[in-house]
Amino acid sequence: MTGDFDGQGVVVTGAGRGIGAALARAFAAAGARVVVNDLDAEAAHTVAEECGGTALPGDAASAEGLSALVAAARTELGEIDVWCANAGVAPVGGADAPATAWASAWEVNVMAHVRAAELLLPRWLERGSGRFLATVSAAGLLTMLGSAPYAVSKHGALAFAEWLSATYRHRGVKVHALCPQGVRTDMLASTGAVGEALLAPTALDPADVAGATLDGLRAERFLILPHPEVAEYYRVRATDPDRWIAGMNRLQQGLERSAAL
Repeated sequence: MTGDFDGQGVVVTGAGRGIGAALARAFAAAGARVVVNDLDAEAAHTVAEECGGTALPGDAASAEGLSALVAAARTELGEIDVWCANAGVAPVGGADAPATAWASAWEVNVMAHVRAAELLLPRWLERGSGRFLATVSAAGLLTMLGSAPYAVSKHGALAFAEWLSATYRHRGVKVHALCPQGVRTDMLASTGAVGEALLAPTALDPADVAGATLDGLRAERFLILPHPEVAEYYRVRATDPDRWIAGMNRLQQGLERSAAL
């Protein structure tokens, strides 16, 4: 559907590659004016050129970086209609993961969303409209073996998105949580054997995830699930947690056996 986001100002963080780049292209194709943000300035400019958007590279997690990005995006767009909090990190490790990994996951995967909302909400509430899209991952609904910092922080991202929607829906702020499983990106590649075993077999192309995302926005769905089977996994996790945890533990044991071979 071309043109249904016509003229809207959209900011996509972490848009130099992967899901973010695909979202930038999809919004542009639907008529939006797109700001492409990424720490990798060259990648941001490349995607912006491809989709006719504007590159605003920089940090989209720190308070200072977000303040600068929001101000520059408003100068470019006039107003921000859609904020795509897509930037994320996926450090590996468990309880023994270094403190820096935990801090990074919390800052980028959770606090970046909180800080962006703090800056965006006053104008959105004043005018009675605004849209916040959080790239959460199915890990936020379920878990992610091999990466405790990722699983925990993505649960936090989902919780914040739920809170935003419950608190401001009646005032015109629309919130969505994008929760794909495996997507063929550099992040999936970085998960190594765990990602290859658990996620790669059903991984989607970023363009497919972006298409499902825009469909979810049009349908006003809070949870956007490019992998429909995640809904059933989530149901089992909620209604029979012991069964769910037992199943995940069997997967963990299988990973350990494979690693020992």
